[in-house]
Amino acid sequence: MDTFTLVLLCLFAFSAGFVDAIAGGGGLIQTPAALVLLPQFPVATIIGSLKIPAFTGTAFATIQYVKKVIIHWPRAALMCTTAFIAAFAGSELLTMVSNRFMKPIIFIVLIIVAIYTYTKKNFGQHTQKAHSSKRQMGYIFLISLSIGFYDGFIGPGAGSFLVLAFISFLGFDFLHASAHAKLVNLSTNLGSILLFLLKGTILWGIALPMAVCNGLGGILGARLAIAKGNRFIRIFFLLIITATLLRFGYDVFFRN
Repeated sequence: MDTFTLVLLCLFAFSAGFVDAIAGGGGLIQTPAALVLLPQFPVATIIGSLKIPAFTGTAFATIQYVKKVIIHWPRAALMCTTAFIAAFAGSELLTMVSNRFMKPIIFIVLIIVAIYTYTKKNFGQHTQKAHSSKRQMGYIFLISLSIGFYDGFIGPGAGSFLVLAFISFLGFDFLHASAHAKLVNLSTNLGSILLFLLKGTILWGIALPMAVCNGLGGILGARLAIAKGNRFIRIFFLLIITATLLRFGYDVFFRN
């Protein structure tokens, strides 16, 4: 692989880390770029390799959030443990079957998400739900299980789906939802990395330089989100959801 291609991959990795730290969806930038620039490698190998920079960017972003946002650690531990196991299982399934049959379903869901978020101006601006501990833990388990599996199996947009789920079902504001999404994403990336390490499919010469750049983007993105607050994150979230919608729309209607 030539130096120019690696530089391009690193630039995309930086952008992905920046975007992902704010509202999720960094995979929409990093994954398509790598698939286009590295056509000589199997898709599973590329996806596995990209989990390394995704993990690094998420880790640095998580550190920034944890410094500023109050985290309920027992609740976070349940999220992360469930998501780790689910992502490992999802990545295992990815190596055996195609994930394309799910994209039309996700496309419809994204349309609903975009419309709802745009029309509900107070969505994600305040913490407002009061569930019993049992119900809250049930929501946490189901969210972490389903989106954790999705992240291991398909990936793009998982961070945005986590933000949406934490706001809709747990009543988080955008800032707290983003902080918890980073913790869960960290665990899903670890689960996938473990699977791909066992399969021996990670391209370290690509993964490590991209990891450095993704990490730098993650730091800057998280600091900007924390400084700007809920209103800024809501707008950014809408942009990312729209981009995710366009991406899946292209896959559903135009890609053979």
